[in-house]
Amino acid sequence: MPAPPLRCNNCEHKRLWRDEFARISRAVAGSAEYSIEDDGAGGGRLVLSGSLLVSTVGRIDQDLDAIDSSVSAIDLAQLEDIDTVGAWVTRRLAERHDAPINNASAKAQRLIEALEGAQSEETGLSADRAPVWERVPEALGEQVYVARAGIYGVVGFLGAVLIGLGSLARHPSKFPMRALVRQMELVGVAALPIIGLMSFLIGIVIAQQGAVQLSQFGAETLTVNLVGRITLRELGVLMTAIMVAGRSGSAFAAQLGTMKLTEEIDAMRTIGLSPIERLVIPRILACTFMMLLLGFYSSVIGIIGGAVIGQVALGIPFFTFLERIQEVVPLYDVYVGLIKAPVFGLIVGLAGCYHGMQVKGDSEQVGKRTTMAVVSAIFAVIVIDAFFAVFFTEIGWG
Repeated sequence: MPAPPLRCNNCEHKRLWRDEFARISRAVAGSAEYSIEDDGAGGGRLVLSGSLLVSTVGRIDQDLDAIDSSVSAIDLAQLEDIDTVGAWVTRRLAERHDAPINNASAKAQRLIEALEGAQSEETGLSADRAPVWERVPEALGEQVYVARAGIYGVVGFLGAVLIGLGSLARHPSKFPMRALVRQMELVGVAALPIIGLMSFLIGIVIAQQGAVQLSQFGAETLTVNLVGRITLRELGVLMTAIMVAGRSGSAFAAQLGTMKLTEEIDAMRTIGLSPIERLVIPRILACTFMMLLLGFYSSVIGIIGGAVIGQVALGIPFFTFLERIQEVVPLYDVYVGLIKAPVFGLIVGLAGCYHGMQVKGDSEQVGKRTTMAVVSAIFAVIVIDAFFAVFFTEIGWG
């Protein structure tokens, strides 16, 4: 293979280039060969020749492994070139057949000695594993450390949101009203069908199961009390928050996470726009405001579902059921639901936006952060609901 023409006028450069090209050409064109010669003592002497390199050893490696006859020695006198892979193959053969290596060049001897003590692929390797009483506290400590970093991140995110709200309050003309209206449509109006269907079915289930249990005591009429109070105080707003977390909270995380990966958020910062003011605050406010309306809407639809099953299964007229709701449900139950709803909406919005803004690295993070947004939002909503239950009981709204 002739060397390509050179355009450099430096003769020394030409000579070095041609020598290197010739060396590479010999390595590529060379091949590894082997033969077994009778040593006259009932054994065979394995003779390796040619170039035993990573680029050539592959064609004879399987044949060498298949040798099952007795090998008394391995002769490297005819070997022209060798590298670390060739030395490793040679040493492996010597260990397998318990045969000495003869006539090795200085380079081959140096490489073979450097591989002394190296493990072959047949040897099982496993890292030392600490006992369980060490691994469990260590894993717990790592989780606590990660949780601490997460708390710092949440506090910093809340601070950025408050700063953004303060900036918009000082400059009302900068408020992204169109973005807010759009998010209110996506979070609230578009969710009406699915939340209405869910609430209607929940009202039916509560009324039917409650009537079955109360009938044992001859108190089927108290089904109205059960449906009205549990729907307005708890299940209406709680189930709506869970639905909004799964629907809108995940959407927030996925949208903002994708914008982070595609560097759209960095581009906004470059042109002087605040992602917190333009992207995060409209979503949080929309989720907070629309959750107030969706929670009340869900409670009303749940009561209607209970009224339907009351007429069908209990013989209570539909409008009588609704009139009875006004008599047996105290007004503060409505206030409890209306107070909880925006708090739950704020939690869902914050969780979705926070995890979306934390996406970095690759697209796998989008799915991971979306899942974390939904799980953390639902968990926080249930915890806060438990605190609300205790609080309202203590103030006499139980």
